[in-house]
Amino acid sequence: MNAQAEDTAESSVLDILKHVLVAALVVGAIGAFYYYSEFSLLYRVLALVAVMVISAGIFLTTSVGKSLWVFMLEAKQEVRKVVWPTREETMRTTLLVFGMVFIVGFILWLLDMFLFWGVKLLTGQGG
Repeated sequence: MNAQAEDTAESSVLDILKHVLVAALVVGAIGAFYYYSEFSLLYRVLALVAVMVISAGIFLTTSVGKSLWVFMLEAKQEVRKVVWPTREETMRTTLLVFGMVFIVGFILWLLDMFLFWGVKLLTGQGG
C-alpha cells in the first residue's frame, strides 16, 4: 500500500509539472506569436498551432487529460444516441416560434401603447 501511495504522489507531482509545462508552452507560444511580428503571419500561425498540438498531447498524458479524453469519447457516444428531428419538424417548430414571437411582440406593443396613452392622460400631456 505504501508503494501505491508513493506512485500516486509521484504521478501527482509529474502531472503538476506537466500542467506547468503546458501552461508555459502556451503562454510562450502566444508571446512569441506577437514578439516575432516581422515574420509572415502564416509561419507564426503554423508555429502557434504546432505548439498548441504539442501542448495538447502533453496535457492528454496527465490524469486530468486522460479523464477529459474519456469524457469526450463518452459524450460522442451519447450524441450518436440522440434522435434528431426531421427537416419538416424543424421547419414547423421554427415557424411556430417565429409566430409566437410576433404575437407576443404585438401584444406587448399594444400594452405599451395603451400604457403610454394612460400616462399621458394622467400627467396632462395628452389631449
